[in-house]
Amino acid sequence: MLDSIKHRLAQRDSALYRSPVILQSPQGKQIRIGGKQYLSFASNDYLGLANHPQVVAELQSGAERYGVGSGSADLITGHFQIHHELQQALAAATGRESALLFPSGYQANLALISALAEAGDTVIQDRLNHASLLDGARLAGAKLKRYQHADVDSLQRQLQQTSGKGLLVMDGVFSMDGTIAPLVQIEQLLRKHRNMLLLVDDAHGFGVLGEQGAGTLSMLGLNATQAPLLICTLGKALGTSGAFVAGSAQLIEFLTQFARPYIYSTSSSPALACATLASLQLMQQEQWRRDHLHELIATFRDAAKEHELQLVPSCTPIQPVIIGDAGLALRCAHSLREQGFWVTAIRPPTVPAGSARLRITLSAEHSKTEVLQLVRALALAVAQ
Repeated sequence: MLDSIKHRLAQRDSALYRSPVILQSPQGKQIRIGGKQYLSFASNDYLGLANHPQVVAELQSGAERYGVGSGSADLITGHFQIHHELQQALAAATGRESALLFPSGYQANLALISALAEAGDTVIQDRLNHASLLDGARLAGAKLKRYQHADVDSLQRQLQQTSGKGLLVMDGVFSMDGTIAPLVQIEQLLRKHRNMLLLVDDAHGFGVLGEQGAGTLSMLGLNATQAPLLICTLGKALGTSGAFVAGSAQLIEFLTQFARPYIYSTSSSPALACATLASLQLMQQEQWRRDHLHELIATFRDAAKEHELQLVPSCTPIQPVIIGDAGLALRCAHSLREQGFWVTAIRPPTVPAGSARLRITLSAEHSKTEVLQLVRALALAVAQ
């Protein structure tokens, strides 16, 4: 086994090798790595709340009131009053009856899909779904089918070839493209397939899209009846960490009884729940953050088109610049760092072969001037 580990590491293509980055500053538009300052366009902190003074103060206050660790799983002694209050607030924010907290979005996806799908059921997924959604289906032992990305005709063919019950699973906003799933057309299609439940992972839409940041479903006018299974994360627009499943009271009770990743995991920090509740309130009350963010998106896209950069049709803070070759994407990212910008090169297997990219993410903390500076640096990096 040890020889196998050594061999696989040695065989890893240098253009695909990954290493963690050690951050030496708080999360924000200005970050410090290796003793050098960068203007960051790589974080999912879309609303600029990760280092907000009010959120930090609530984390500190929560630690003084409740301590740091939860000490146990929710069903033992790890569920605090603040967890309960946060779950109620998240349910209300998404227009659902109830919600259940998880330490991460990956865990929430594993829990929901593996609890609902049984052996013999079918789970149909978009080809560009997040890895955690695919792994949830595999954990359940379900039959996994995949349709062409955002292609309703391809989905329809899969549905016509499917019998029995199951789940139709997709991202609301696709994490590497920033595109939005055609959920209205998909919901209409599912009216003829009542044996399939719609599950939407809105990790990158919650906080950014919809009324008061309620997410992609809110923006598209889809309610809890039309899209009964919703997963959202807290570590992106809300700037903290963790995730939640939102749905009917019956669904949440079902997960409490049968979702193994929930039952057998230590619950998240109560102090973190305090910070997240404060962040949720800021998300809902400060509409200017979303307004400014969408102005920045328009500014970026207009300037990028002037410089003939290859974009994806995205109206979200995720604005990938397609490079193609993985090695060239790495060189472009290095060029940007030499110019003082931190941008991540995304390579296979995270994205399909031949579609390596620079994944630009915008934040409400950025200014239009900074966005324009980035575009000029991008044009220079791509041209080299």
